[in-house]
Amino acid sequence: MRLLSWNVAGLRAGPGPAGLGALGGDVICLQETRVTRDLLEEPLAVVEGYNSYFSFCRTRSGYSGVATFCKDSATPLAAEEGLSGLLARPGEGGGGCYGDHGAFTPQELKALDSEGRAVITQHRIRTSVQQETTLTVINVYCPRADPQRPERATYQASFYRLLQGRAEALLKDGGHVVILGDINTSHRPIDHCEPGDLVSVPDHPGRHWLDGFLWAPDGPPGQGLFVDTFRLLHPNQPYAFTCWRIDTGARLTNHGTRLDYVLADRVLALAELRDARVLPEVPGSDHCPVLAELAATFLPAPRCPPLCTRHMPEFAGTQQKLSRFLVRVERGAGAVAGTGGTCRGAGVGRRCSTRRGRRLPRGQGDLLSYFRAAQGQLRTGTAQNALGQSGQEAAHSAPGQDRQLEPCNSMVARGLTMGQTAGTQPSSTARWRAVLPGPAPAPRCLAHGEPCALRTVRKLGPNRGRRFYVCPRPPGHPSDPRRCDFFRWASEGRS
Repeated sequence: MRLLSWNVAGLRAGPGPAGLGALGGDVICLQETRVTRDLLEEPLAVVEGYNSYFSFCRTRSGYSGVATFCKDSATPLAAEEGLSGLLARPGEGGGGCYGDHGAFTPQELKALDSEGRAVITQHRIRTSVQQETTLTVINVYCPRADPQRPERATYQASFYRLLQGRAEALLKDGGHVVILGDINTSHRPIDHCEPGDLVSVPDHPGRHWLDGFLWAPDGPPGQGLFVDTFRLLHPNQPYAFTCWRIDTGARLTNHGTRLDYVLADRVLALAELRDARVLPEVPGSDHCPVLAELAATFLPAPRCPPLCTRHMPEFAGTQQKLSRFLVRVERGAGAVAGTGGTCRGAGVGRRCSTRRGRRLPRGQGDLLSYFRAAQGQLRTGTAQNALGQSGQEAAHSAPGQDRQLEPCNSMVARGLTMGQTAGTQPSSTARWRAVLPGPAPAPRCLAHGEPCALRTVRKLGPNRGRRFYVCPRPPGHPSDPRRCDFFRWASEGRS
């Protein structure tokens, strides 16, 4: 079996139905889907050959969210949204075994499951020794500890404790457990492009939690019950990163971190794990997929559990969408033309009036009148020389003939052209440049001689809001000789 995890940074802009098949996973866990149920479209919810299970954020639109896609050959026995059990409906449980919630208040449990960060599916499998048992797959998108929002660090720590309690309770009940997802923490210095940052802050809560949750062959006794599958097979492989900053182009130089994991219980990993990889060659997000292959095989359930999107009324055919009653009106030969046109929509013909040529009520001004120049300004002396017309020809017209006014944009453009032709006045652009010269030109970095990129300090502190120049090329590893560490505050003046 192939278990795959990927933070797609938006499902609608992510791999799509065709991309799921190209990934080749039996169970594909996606994080940061950024869709709510009202925005979920059928092509993404019901994919041929797969059955899917979603968890939506209930506090914000376009935020967080996870989805698990299982091949029909890996249809789960049960599926559940969330970790606490508060979101599970009767007959929809993902195996029960919620652990001890005594350290959480009901309000805390509700808040931890309100952002759509977990989906649990329970499968029947056959191991390599032909033993049938259960496998529980936990798809998680752990929250990020935002340094500018201290309450999010507390939220992350509580989420880790709730995840650990549920996973260990499921494991003690029998069967096996695998956790896939974006854990949002780099465990060891080898998992970070700037290892000095991890060494200087050894008491990071996320790393401290992983130290106690995971087991390693060379670790001290009394370790956790789960294994980092990638580090079990590749304990010393450097630069195996799964996340990069997009704004600096860091993926080009592999200047990133490893935040995405496949964590399996120790017994399952030691007996069934065959391969574990990161897939940086797969584009489409600021993260890349991570994969684990096990020797065990899935035994599909006869029917999908109630949480499956195929059972949602809007996709099961029992509830009609408003869009089904709306018919797109084609603009063309059958569209409204002139007065007395006919509008056709939803198969019903209606006579509708057009506003073209409608006479304005008495006393109501025309908006275009505010953009027409005064009569004496339509043609200046300079324009007369340029066009070869006299002032009398421009001022007097035959009786009963209305002068046709030009559109405002064309008059302004013609006036600028005439002024530049006569050479009497500078152009409007030149006058504005004399008043507002614009920002100073960017300095050039010393290593490459290229114009620097202007950035702004976002972190809290005395320099927040200040702008600075750095090399425009993507950052690289400190040992890379091509790395450029050019830095200059924008307030230091022109260069």
